[in-house]
Parts: sequence; C-alpha cells; structure tokens
Amino acid sequence: MKLTRREFSKAGLGAAALAALGGSNALAGPDEMIRKAIPSSGELLPIIGLGTNRYGVGKSEAARAPLRQALERFHRLGGTVIDTAPMYRTSEFVLGDLIEELGIRGDLFLATKTDRTDGSAGTHAQINESLARLKTDTIDLMQVHNLLGWKDALPVLREWKQEGRIRYIGITTSRASQYEEFEKIMQQEKLDFVQLNYSLEQREAAERLLPLAADRGMAVMINRAFGGGRIFNKVGDQPLPEWARNFGCESWAQFLLKYAIGHPAATLSIPGMTKLHHVDDNFGAAHGRLPDAEERRRQEVFFDNL
Repeated sequence: MKLTRREFSKAGLGAAALAALGGSNALAGPDEMIRKAIPSSGELLPIIGLGTNRYGVGKSEAARAPLRQALERFHRLGGTVIDTAPMYRTSEFVLGDLIEELGIRGDLFLATKTDRTDGSAGTHAQINESLARLKTDTIDLMQVHNLLGWKDALPVLREWKQEGRIRYIGITTSRASQYEEFEKIMQQEKLDFVQLNYSLEQREAAERLLPLAADRGMAVMINRAFGGGRIFNKVGDQPLPEWARNFGCESWAQFLLKYAIGHPAATLSIPGMTKLHHVDDNFGAAHGRLPDAEERRRQEVFFDNL
C-alpha cells in the first residue's frame, strides 16, 4: 500500500514521542531530511515549507509556468507544508489549479488564513471560499491572519476543527508591533500553531513569544527568516565563514534558515520560492543538522559585526 507523505508523518508519532523524551523534537527521515513534531499531535513536518505571497499571478500561463516548476520540485524534494492566504491576491486560486494539475494534494499539508472582521458569518464564508479555490475538502491548518477579527474567528475555527474539516488552528503575525497582543492571545487560547517573524535581523520573538510557544505546546511556523529583505545586501558577496559548514551550510540562505529553525521552539520556516534554484538552495537547510545554542550565538555575533 502506498502511503502519502502526510500518512508517513503521522506514522512517525512514536518516534516523535521518543525524541521528545530525549529533549529534542528534530528527526531525520529515511531521506535524511530534518523534520520536527507538531506538539499537539506529534505529527512530523519537514522544517522547510513554502510561502506563497508571490503566487498571486492570475491566469497567465507564462506567469504560472515557473511556479508550477517550483511547486513540482518542492514536492519531489519532500516538501509538504504550503502556506497561503486570501490576502495574497489570487494565490489560493493559482495553487488550487497547480496542485490539481500535479496531482499532489494527498502529499501536502495545506495552510491558509482568515482575515474577516465582519463576524463569524464572514469567517464561515471565507473558509468556504478558500476550500473552493484550493479545490480541497479539508484544510490542514487555518490561521487568523495578523490577528484580524480573531475574537470572532477562533470559535469558528474550533467549530470547523470539531467537524473534521480543519485539522489545526493558529494565529499569525509578521511585525513586532503586534507582539503584546499576540502574547496575550497565546496565554489565553488553546492553539496548535503560531506563525511569526524571526531571523538574525529580527530576533524580538525570541524574548517572550518563542519560549511561550514551547511552554504552551504550540508549533511555530517562522515567516521572514530572511528578515526585512536587507540581510542579503548586508552579507554582500563575502564568503560564508568556514565554521558554518560544520552544521551543513553551503549558502547564505541556508545560514539564515538554519539559524531561525535552529531555535528549539521553531517547527519550520516558510520562505518564498518561485524559482527552481530557490527551492534547491532552501532545501539544503533541511539536511545535515541544525546549529546548537553555541553555534547560534556565534551566528549572532558574526551578523552583528558585519
């Protein structure tokens, strides 16, 4: 019997539990890809997912072609988690078409978001629209986008989860100005996931949010692991420090991704990937090993001294 990647990940629950007892939730699968466990279930996910805020290209076949190639490579390399949102223009619609064309829905962990501020009826309607656009009957993870309408949305998400049409629920942010409210929601609500920005350039989440996620048993999806876009300009064309190869880095993208995902509370990161070489490069961060605490501090010192 052929298992989908999602079923394989579920089958790893026992291994994830053993890893947790050993003080680590990072595991390498048969292909040596690093996976981490969702704390609320033990389901394993590859530490590199796909962010799709640039997939809203409409119906143009010329614009869709490179995205189809990137998505096919992402799947072939073992990627499962795809994060999107209604706010990303036509991304849900484009992804629904591409996933159907490639025939890969059964292997994927689909995450999208709700951002309605017109009450529970609006949230119900938006989720139904997302299902239709993504051409699926269920969503693996539904998140409240940037906390928009969260008080009305979370009860709706729990209702859909109870019905089995949503598997996990969470909230998202990408800016430090929301951290105070984000922290309060994390403290008072039972969530499977939180999504937040964290990078060598933007480390504020490590002060309170990441430790809180660990304490509350919430998976953490990292966005903006490359910071605000200035990191690559800062490193320029200088070579990687030789010591970065000790934990498997072959590029600056891998250096940055391994730093973010190397935080003990982080579960995965979702860099945007619209080109084949982006997919190949970013997936290099899912192999080898992640930096330990001392190596991550060395990364911080190195970056701060650039």
